[in-house]
Amino acid sequence: MFTQHLSIGDMPAVLYGERAAQVCLYVHGKCGCKEEAESLAALLCTRGFQVLGVDLPEHGARKGGKEKLVPWQVVPELQNLLSYAKENWQSISLYANSIGAYFSLSAFQAAHFQKCLFVSPILDMPALIEKMMGWASVSSERLQAEREIPTAFGETLSWEYYTYAKQHPILTWNSPTAILYAGRDNLTDRETVTAFAERFDCALQIYEEGEHWFHTEKQLAVLRDFVIGETVEP
Repeated sequence: MFTQHLSIGDMPAVLYGERAAQVCLYVHGKCGCKEEAESLAALLCTRGFQVLGVDLPEHGARKGGKEKLVPWQVVPELQNLLSYAKENWQSISLYANSIGAYFSLSAFQAAHFQKCLFVSPILDMPALIEKMMGWASVSSERLQAEREIPTAFGETLSWEYYTYAKQHPILTWNSPTAILYAGRDNLTDRETVTAFAERFDCALQIYEEGEHWFHTEKQLAVLRDFVIGETVEP
């Protein structure tokens, strides 16, 4: 498969596939990287697409960099990515995973994609932070006072992040979207994904045996079928 490495602003990027009129932007989740887009490219590049993946802050080639994986850093970067895509392709689709979906929703509320695919998406960041506060037995008063609190499960609770998420809700989403949700997802509640799908008229597929991270052979087969089934060929 033809592969090209490039930079889009501060984001290292990789482009898969021969020249095409359509591109699918790949926004990875936590612990991901731009090269994850290769598996999507294997499915889409034979169907008239190129696939463009980027490294978010603290991930891939940006590990150890000064930028942090916070929405006020990521959102402008993703908006720059979309501007680049508009300059180079006629049609733009979006694939986003986990927190990558939250960042995409925050960055692209005014955009219109040909099609969006969300896998295990984080759809309500304030609710997720509040859930993590419950896991760590941290009150909002304590978080406000201490500003940042490390937890035993590896996340650092941040008052700045929490207040930002509450002050920047997802109010609009105008692109045709399909969601693959795992029945055993411990980050996004079923009620949250169902309400989001109903509010924004999204197609919702629930894989009851799945987990937030699709990684087993069977889970990946479900993911592949989801992508192929929801992809619009030219």
